[in-house]
Amino acid sequence: MPYVTTEDGTNLYVTDWGSGRPVVLLGTGVMSSRVWEFQASYLAERGLRCVSYDRRGCGRSDWPWSGYDYDTLAGDLAAVLDALDLREVALVGCGVGAGEAVRHLSRYGADRIDRLVLISPTTPFIMRTDDNPDGVDVAALDAMAATIDADRPRWAAGLAAPFFAGPGAGPGTGPGAAPEDLPVSPELARWMADLALDSSPRATQEIYRTLFTTDQRTETAEVAVPTLVIHGEADLAAPVELCGARTAGLIANSSFIRYEGAAHGLFATHADRLNKDILSFLSG
Repeated sequence: MPYVTTEDGTNLYVTDWGSGRPVVLLGTGVMSSRVWEFQASYLAERGLRCVSYDRRGCGRSDWPWSGYDYDTLAGDLAAVLDALDLREVALVGCGVGAGEAVRHLSRYGADRIDRLVLISPTTPFIMRTDDNPDGVDVAALDAMAATIDADRPRWAAGLAAPFFAGPGAGPGTGPGAAPEDLPVSPELARWMADLALDSSPRATQEIYRTLFTTDQRTETAEVAVPTLVIHGEADLAAPVELCGARTAGLIANSSFIRYEGAAHGLFATHADRLNKDILSFLSG
């Protein structure tokens, strides 16, 4: 079943590897489910059923004009779970995928979900407001939106340094770093940029707007399933104290692992450690 059709008729491309306890992987940003290459193979080889799908507007799924709010994205996840009749699911969300996972639990409950892993989460609330004074100023979102409008390929290429290296990660790893200066191979950095571009311009703008502006503090605090939060201490996209630490603090039944010196793209830069931490949590 390579495609699942959602309530509004959007076709989502689904990958289903292995057998055993189901693990559903929700990717970061506008990258397709190919981003889980290092985790899906590892977990499937160890007796787990790994399901991932391309978010609407991304990769091999349909690219509709609308539906990039968390309610619709959570509904898309529900459609996949229902179509494959997945139960006792370990839900793994990275970046915006964490927001999707939390919204799904808020709207649909935990009947199908029994564990949650949040990697580099954007929850609970990134944007600066009067009651969230440590948040990121909305001017950062506006600047990114303008860059995407002006030259989306250049924007995607510029993601590599903050995504994989973070600040002060070594010589040449500032915002203008060349691929050969990053803690991943130049080929992998270019591949990730290509994945980010394999999405509609509309989806790119709206998904980032959703993750930046949506206040999920209340629904994050309502998560009741056992949860593992993993976050890099050098994450520029979702600052660890604003996102990972607060998310873990809000979820009563959670544990929190910090990766020293790590940025946002843990699935690539720290794949071996991340794989082991996920497997250990799911086996516990």
